[in-house]
Amino acid sequence: MSQKVRWACDLDKSVLLGNFEKRGWVQASPDEDWNFYWSSVQTTRNIFSVETGYRLQDDQIINHYPNHYELTRKDLMVKNIKRYRKDLEKEGSPLAEKDETGKYIHLDFLPVTFLLPADYNLFVEEFRKNPSSTWIMKPTGKARGIGIFLINRLSQLKKWSRDSRTSTFAAPSAKDAYVISKYIDNPLLIGGKKFDLRLYVLVTSYRPLKCYIYKLGFCRFCTVKYTPNTTELDNMFVHLTNVSIQKHGEEYNPNHGGKWTVHNLKIYLEGTRGKDVTDKLFDEMYWQIVHSLKAVSGVMANDRHCFECYGYDIIIDDNLKPWLIEVNASPSLTSTTANDRIMKYNLINDILNIVCPNGEIPDMRWNKTPPKECYGHYDLLYDEELAQSEVLERDSKSRIGIATMSLRSRDSRPRQTTTWK
Repeated sequence: MSQKVRWACDLDKSVLLGNFEKRGWVQASPDEDWNFYWSSVQTTRNIFSVETGYRLQDDQIINHYPNHYELTRKDLMVKNIKRYRKDLEKEGSPLAEKDETGKYIHLDFLPVTFLLPADYNLFVEEFRKNPSSTWIMKPTGKARGIGIFLINRLSQLKKWSRDSRTSTFAAPSAKDAYVISKYIDNPLLIGGKKFDLRLYVLVTSYRPLKCYIYKLGFCRFCTVKYTPNTTELDNMFVHLTNVSIQKHGEEYNPNHGGKWTVHNLKIYLEGTRGKDVTDKLFDEMYWQIVHSLKAVSGVMANDRHCFECYGYDIIIDDNLKPWLIEVNASPSLTSTTANDRIMKYNLINDILNIVCPNGEIPDMRWNKTPPKECYGHYDLLYDEELAQSEVLERDSKSRIGIATMSLRSRDSRPRQTTTWK
């Protein structure tokens, strides 16, 4: 290889730097000519800014899409998914089919959610239908569990509104706005404790959509046993799974960090609930991920110099129904345990192998189809081009009278169902 990849990085994380050094890549400052930039979201915004930005060359690649926040800001994710469902409904798509109560049959994967203060009256109307319900408030622009609290009375919301009101009556910025969602108060418990899933999803193109799912995701557990008792609504060690919160609890175990691999979860569920329902659960999670990405594919700036690794947070209820809670643009690369460090090192290694096959200088003119041996611990989750060609193939077969069966993607594992394709 004649030239080495020149890398720049905004984060001082060993899982990143170790991967760059292993490949013999050469460090460059952000102001120099770089080929690969693992940047903060703010740097990406600056690079693509109309006023201060500049044009990227064919040999440059960066780890965020310019307006990733269409998926990763809580309020915009909800707005885009709601719009996507309405658009499918207008088209008469079977995907937007509803049951007799008006719920989406195939696309009901978001808890009921409103934006505050904009949707306050709509929220009150919904709250009064079931006054004993619990709701969770989250600031739209924050992460790591900051600013989150639970309510079960309207008076608590009014108090919050009074306490947070400023002297000015300007429209709230993204930093001031909150989303309020129906709290999943019947979570699946293991050992009496609530948990959620962190799944990593790599997107290399939005139009056509091409995404990969990482097989080494994990569960994050609360340190205190779950109770729906309203006296414990303020106890975040019961309700919030964020490691940044749980690590301050008395019961936190630094050896395993309150984490469990997705593989272990699968084995546990297959043993306690059966293989068929476990497979269905995972298929539903993959379905939700693909449709959340499709929901933003039309508004995302699909720049060919970009890729992005998202951290999907999903909660499973005790009926084994998964709920999409949020999507993170910069999932933490800080390691809390030795296993965590190995997993995140492998995560970055596999991302680099997919977006820079063979560790070579990026070339934006290629078709973004890396050889399968580059996937590592990733599986191809959805390839829109491939899916469309399969539909054409199926249609042509049906026209000449050949009985058709559900075709599988040539690049997916045999065990994955492809109904969503």
